[in-house]
Amino acid sequence: MYNSVEDFMSYIENKNPGEKEFHQAVQEVADSLWGFLSDHPEYVHSRILERITEPERVLIFRVPWRNDRGEIEVNRGYRVEFNSAIGPYKGGLRFHPSVNLGILKFLGFEQVFKNSLTTLPMGGGKGGSDFDPKGKSNNEVMSFCQSFMTELSRHIGHNTDVPAGDIGVGGREIGFLFGQYKRIRNEFTGVLTGKSLNWGGSLIRPEATGYGCVYFADEMLKTKNDSLDGKTVVISGSGNVAQYAAEKVIELGGKVVSMSDSSGSVYDKDGIDEEKLEFIMHLKNVKRGRINEYSDKFGAEFMEGKRPWGIKCDVALPCATQNEINEVEARELVKNGCFVVAEGANMPSNAEAVNVFLSKKILFGPGKAANAGGVAVSGLEMSQNSMHLSWTRKEVDTRLKNIMKSIHSSCLEHSTNENYVKGANIAGFIKVADSMLDQGVV
Repeated sequence: MYNSVEDFMSYIENKNPGEKEFHQAVQEVADSLWGFLSDHPEYVHSRILERITEPERVLIFRVPWRNDRGEIEVNRGYRVEFNSAIGPYKGGLRFHPSVNLGILKFLGFEQVFKNSLTTLPMGGGKGGSDFDPKGKSNNEVMSFCQSFMTELSRHIGHNTDVPAGDIGVGGREIGFLFGQYKRIRNEFTGVLTGKSLNWGGSLIRPEATGYGCVYFADEMLKTKNDSLDGKTVVISGSGNVAQYAAEKVIELGGKVVSMSDSSGSVYDKDGIDEEKLEFIMHLKNVKRGRINEYSDKFGAEFMEGKRPWGIKCDVALPCATQNEINEVEARELVKNGCFVVAEGANMPSNAEAVNVFLSKKILFGPGKAANAGGVAVSGLEMSQNSMHLSWTRKEVDTRLKNIMKSIHSSCLEHSTNENYVKGANIAGFIKVADSMLDQGVV
């Protein structure tokens, strides 16, 4: 229906003004699919690309709550139910001041492809609020979560939409959200994933995104008869994904030399070992402190206000947030010897950075593939809930590793010249598009 990618993107940008992250995500997919679509007119005739870029449903709602001073505050809540062709909507909730509709549409769109790649029956969705849990008391976070779920509860269900956590939504928030859902609906169902082990959660779920990212990086290295053993690894972020990516790298014999947060990055040339990582986990998960405290304790270099991409390394694992690597930083990574990048976050490399990685022929695992471990184990949590079973840690980890291997194989099958971006987009698209064709114009 469109003569070029540029024509299609003009249509997307005019229809979704100001949503630059969403435009970026669609552009990457359209670039990857354009030649493939010309060989498959059935998708073009049925306007699958136009349909797959339009959410099935967007929910926006008011979230009033009371702070500890007794004052009423008001935030905005969202749920973007993007595509349910292969299963119920599945994707996280993000609580952060930067949350807006464009960011959630980008995340939901990415989730459609990511979930498809896992081969599990999950559609794509995303949600959240501009609420900031940082600096809030437990009572304030609970008040907000209960108000948020009071509205969201009417739109979700274990066969309809199953949210999970994301930035700003950890075990504490999931617990408050689940408790309110149970109170309103008077039922105990697997309507949220990332739950505590005591009440329906899955082993390995907190670790899954970080572990999965490392498993994917290791699979890419295996194509070169190599491994993570002995490799110097730079990691951004210091939250859940970064922590467990570091743990798995250490386990596989790699040397982690950096972690970061919004205040800056630490560079530990001696390496972050298990003891140091335990300190970081306590610092971020319990004290909710800043990463510079690591430098104060261990004498590492603190790079205030800087990201870690200027550090010499073999492997880079961006595990913080979107667009955290730009073209200049990508060139610096390649110049300093980095030859593997696996994205633990959602779209952490901007379009120019991705072009650098692809042009330099480094092993580059895009987020929708390398970052899929978290939602994969969320899907496994859903399975355990539906069967009222709890698998062992080894069982879940083995399933996760096999899923990441399968995703890697699918990406290679549909790529050319080890272009994992193209391979991931085409592989993810085919399953969803074929399902949409099977189900008619819905």
